[in-house]
Amino acid sequence: MKILISGVCGFVGSTLARALLQSGRGHQIYGFDNFIRPGSETNRAELKALGVKLFHGDLRAASDLETLPACDWVIDAAANPSVLAGVDGKTSSRQLIEHNLGGTVNLLEYCKQHRAGFILLSTSRVYSIAPLAALAVDAVNGAFRVASGTPLPAGVSVAGVDETFATLAPISLYGSTKLASEALALEYGETFQLPVFINRCGVLAGAGQFGRPDQGIFTYWLNSHLHRRPLKYIGFGGHGHQVRDCLHPRDLVPLLEKQFAAPPMPATDRVANFSGGLASARSLRQLTDWCDARFGPHPVTADPAPRAFDIPWIILDHAKATRLWHWRPAISTDAILDEIAAHARAHPGWLDISAPL
Repeated sequence: MKILISGVCGFVGSTLARALLQSGRGHQIYGFDNFIRPGSETNRAELKALGVKLFHGDLRAASDLETLPACDWVIDAAANPSVLAGVDGKTSSRQLIEHNLGGTVNLLEYCKQHRAGFILLSTSRVYSIAPLAALAVDAVNGAFRVASGTPLPAGVSVAGVDETFATLAPISLYGSTKLASEALALEYGETFQLPVFINRCGVLAGAGQFGRPDQGIFTYWLNSHLHRRPLKYIGFGGHGHQVRDCLHPRDLVPLLEKQFAAPPMPATDRVANFSGGLASARSLRQLTDWCDARFGPHPVTADPAPRAFDIPWIILDHAKATRLWHWRPAISTDAILDEIAAHARAHPGWLDISAPL
């Protein structure tokens, strides 16, 4: 199987490339990257040594894809993954759309030309912010949970948010580029008879992730705590009770292998959540407690002022993925945190490399 991975030198793309090569299935891995993200250069030499055929290219430029070899599948792991992108003064809204949506169009045109399947790694941020922000929550053991005895909107349970939950605006500019990419991918699949899958992922985390507070929060928090950098609980009273789930990208590989070989299926079955689920969920306060026990105490300041697009609790319910694909996450959150901690100790300057100011 010839597999093309966009954003191959990013954390998710490089992790998937390594795991697919190590699967023993004889895959040939091709990848391209524009190396715009700080830290992406650190993966180039290792991937090349492993046999990944690397190409320098920018998804925004259709001509950059013209020289890529024909492949059987494309895994789209390239995106500006920040919910604050386009509004934080560091990137423009036009750049965000060009990267995340225009890049998807160019990849889909590549798939049409070469009759390749397409797998989009999407996000929990396609779900509507307003009803999630309005959820009634209780703080228990340093973390928010859905309040018991209160009515919940359709698509939400104590197990998390499922695929039937609303995707109406506002979902952030970032979320809207991913939702639009999902719609286009499914339309290309139906129109041109291409296999397409939309994998909506929870928070992806692991060693070597590029840690920033608006993206790789687990990596950012552990590295900052270990190396005694300033940390802050933002919003929600400044208590750090906000909760996210956690998934290692390696847990996607068994799913990808099944999707490569899947028979034709309805479009409704081509979209599913993939996450660590309720068992993986941690709050910032709980992350701090973990770090205090592992690295020693480190103070965290409080800033109760709200931040754009923040929500108190979001956990993806992966029951549909379990039903359709017999898929469950295998790597525990504790194992992910152990892996990040080991990498943080071995690379004390990691935040300077991957998330410079």
